[in-house]
Amino acid sequence: MENETYFYLMLFENIGYIRYAFFSLGFIIYCAIVFFNALIILTIFLEGTLHLPMYILISCLSVNSVFGTTAFFPTLLNDLLFDTHSVSRAACFLQAYVIFSYASNENTILMLMAFDRYVAISKPLQYNNIMTPKVLSVLISIGWIYPMLCVGIGGILSARLTMCGNKLWKVYCHNWEIVKLSCANTIINNVFGFFVMTTTVIMPLSFILYSYIKILIICRKSSLDFRRKAYQTCIPHIVILLNFSVALFCEITLSRLATLELPIGLSIILSLEFLIVPPILNPLVYGLKFPEIRKKIIWIIKACK
Repeated sequence: MENETYFYLMLFENIGYIRYAFFSLGFIIYCAIVFFNALIILTIFLEGTLHLPMYILISCLSVNSVFGTTAFFPTLLNDLLFDTHSVSRAACFLQAYVIFSYASNENTILMLMAFDRYVAISKPLQYNNIMTPKVLSVLISIGWIYPMLCVGIGGILSARLTMCGNKLWKVYCHNWEIVKLSCANTIINNVFGFFVMTTTVIMPLSFILYSYIKILIICRKSSLDFRRKAYQTCIPHIVILLNFSVALFCEITLSRLATLELPIGLSIILSLEFLIVPPILNPLVYGLKFPEIRKKIIWIIKACK
């Protein structure tokens, strides 16, 4: 069969007028994500005292949240409002690229945040010499470019496949679901996909785990005041990490299962968790747990009034 011009998102079928309720909920969630993350970005940008590696990485997390959700929510809202189920081949691959770039970027940013905390706690006197603006710029650039390059190559490998179907049992375009529709040999896609998952998911999470174990060991040997300050800066990062790891695990696990064997509602919730919960939770956690950010946010809100 020749390559299909359109893919059809089958989970949109037969939802009736309830789609308007989903549209309203999705619109509110998307507005909240953009507002809270934009507030964090603006706060860190305007406040000179927050131009430090830890806060710059927090702003990168917010930028990435807006980047990823913008590829998903506008398309979803359009499909719900106009009851459409089809997406062009090019648009589908573009959406899959942005969404999975977002997921990969999130892991590398969290890894850089763990590295920053590890250096700050294990080598406080050398911190400013290690985490210089130049080093931070290089790390952030690599942390963005490498995952997006890998996901892009994966997308190109998928785009070259001949499709024997065009029905995706998702509410967004999913690279692995597209690959499963192919009637060609997908061994290269599978091998490269495993390589990408190893370098952008498994390795970063392993490094993060190693960093926080080392931090805990250092804290156990330190004074009570040192432990309190260390925990105060590390706990928000750990909360964000656990939340995203669970959400990503659900998505990876779900993509390897037969979606039709799961209740549709559960399938949708699990597949969307990594796109909805972290972008909302991240700015709330950092805005509430870091006094420097919280004070500046309150100042901006009062200034707007």
